[in-house]
Amino acid sequence: MTRLIALIILIIPGIIASYGVKLMRDALFHEFSHPFSVLWLQFFIGLALFVAGVLFIGGFIYRRDKKRKKVTKRLGRNRKTNYS
Repeated sequence: MTRLIALIILIIPGIIASYGVKLMRDALFHEFSHPFSVLWLQFFIGLALFVAGVLFIGGFIYRRDKKRKKVTKRLGRNRKTNYS
């Protein structure tokens, strides 16, 4: 049951991101969607939906990998620099 809930939680942002791609595509081909009256607004809302969906899925995967200790350490704040 918990895996089903996790799958649903990942499917919803995927659907939102794909709807954002559809809005951007329609704006590029000059096709209006129902609630929008100007194309630039339709494009930017589609871009925001796409970015939000991708960031949610990416954050979910990053958090899961970090919990399983599969994330490598990058150049962190502990690095000493000599600017003089």
